[in-house]
Amino acid sequence: VYILIGAGSLIMLVGFFGCCGAVRESQCLLGSFFACLLIIFGAEVAAGVFGFLNKDKIIQDVQNFYTKTYKENSNSTMILSYQKVLNCCGTKSIPCDAGSETKDCETGIKEFFDSKLFIIGYVGIGIAGVMIIGMIFSMVLCCAIRNSREVI
Repeated sequence: VYILIGAGSLIMLVGFFGCCGAVRESQCLLGSFFACLLIIFGAEVAAGVFGFLNKDKIIQDVQNFYTKTYKENSNSTMILSYQKVLNCCGTKSIPCDAGSETKDCETGIKEFFDSKLFIIGYVGIGIAGVMIIGMIFSMVLCCAIRNSREVI
């Protein structure tokens, strides 16, 4: 929750720099907007590369978290949500009595990540494209403001 609040605050601050910089024709605010977008873009690229390179480790961590939580309380809301979304039941070591055709949730987690990873990649590329366009427009506007002030 704190990470999401921090990310939302950062995005609000970046948007504030961009809007105020454009309205007030401030090169400093537009430069700050560009710098913030560049930092966020770099962090997103680094997180994406880290995620793709460590995909198996991330899947293993999610599977371990599920198994640990399942052993503590197999009827918790989180466990039931996993089972409903992934259409699975139990773990490899503790099978459930839902039937032999039902897969265990550890296998379901792996299949889910393998099937949805390309969607996450496409969304990331789309967000990166929007950020690049924002950086281009902020620099174009910043240069246009500088050129218009030199004429005066």
